[in-house]
Amino acid sequence: MPMVGSKTDDSAAGLPRPAEQSRASGRLLRGIGWLTTVICLGLPLALALGFLWFIARLSADEIVLDRNADGIVVLTGGSSRINDAIELLAAGRGRRLLISGANRTTNSVEISRLNPEFERWVRCCVDFDRSLNTLGNAIETRHWAERLGFHSLIVVTSNYHMPRAMAEIEHQLPNVALLPFPVVSDRLKAEPWWTNGATTKLLVSEYLKYILTHVRVRLNPA
Repeated sequence: MPMVGSKTDDSAAGLPRPAEQSRASGRLLRGIGWLTTVICLGLPLALALGFLWFIARLSADEIVLDRNADGIVVLTGGSSRINDAIELLAAGRGRRLLISGANRTTNSVEISRLNPEFERWVRCCVDFDRSLNTLGNAIETRHWAERLGFHSLIVVTSNYHMPRAMAEIEHQLPNVALLPFPVVSDRLKAEPWWTNGATTKLLVSEYLKYILTHVRVRLNPA
């Protein structure tokens, strides 16, 4: 004899029917697929737009400083950077110059030999550190500035390297005024960056390093 209220099917138990479960799974998969598509298309687009923004920020011409600073720091990587920094020192734009990331064979005697007209300033007012990368440059710059009690610095490096250098040094010296002095290479002056594969590769690499620097600083502010 049938018992009243003895139904044991899925509906009576308050469970979704197989068809409903299938539809829910389909919606979930479609949602995952849509999100994956957005990420796959959106991330490259965001990176491309960010790269164009990065390029637009780079100085196309060397600037004229409108004020002096306590010190000057040049991040090595090209001979013209050091020459420009020494010229700033000789012009009285700063009291001392730090050549950061100098090769171990580079010293005041060698630089005086290459720039005899600036020997007086090189021998009296130039310091060196042997840091190996941009983070190391920033850390050594902090030590140097704090030791000398400097509150303002002119930062000399290549125009494409300047955004990352400024980010690193600002992180190390948040209370020091920084004046960028970007050096534009002859190659970037002579031809558009997109017409030379090596230049394009260099700029893309620097852009990605710049992003990683900001991520690292945000995740590890100390």
